[in-house]
Amino acid sequence: MTIRKKTRINSQAGVSMIELMMAGTIMVIGSLGMIGLIVGSIATNNRNKLDSTQTMLAASVLEQINSTIIGVGSSNLIDCGGTNWDIDTAPGGASLSASTIDFAQSSPPAGYYMNYVLKNPCTSTGAIQGTYDVRWHVDVVGTTNTYMLTVAAKLKNHGEGNLFFSKPVTLRVMSGN
Repeated sequence: MTIRKKTRINSQAGVSMIELMMAGTIMVIGSLGMIGLIVGSIATNNRNKLDSTQTMLAASVLEQINSTIIGVGSSNLIDCGGTNWDIDTAPGGASLSASTIDFAQSSPPAGYYMNYVLKNPCTSTGAIQGTYDVRWHVDVVGTTNTYMLTVAAKLKNHGEGNLFFSKPVTLRVMSGN
């Protein structure tokens, strides 16, 4: 004698169309949130690249000034476009606004600014990555041979206020002969 089991069809079995639509809606909302995070991380990466380049250029000018006799000497720096930029170390230079360089000044004095062309690779045939406005100011501290050097750099013709905007980098160093 065998006992047969009755199999009943469960009315709750399977996934309904409403459940599938709800799961799909949740996935779409989550995916849209991830797209926003990806766009934000791309913008942050670009800003960091610009900040690094601006800092490198400002540090290069500071090193050039420190490698000369500050106050009476001069130096030069050649950009990727082949332009030879003079670096004057006499007191004076680009206008200051509090303790930062004022980029509103339309024509800084010769010898105290450069429009540094950056190419990749840094050859005459390289693709232009950007032109950076680099300016500096030299102040005498008291009656000593100590100087306050202020150097700032920013990418020229760069849209301000958007996600990819990077503020100018300003470096201030006290140096002496």
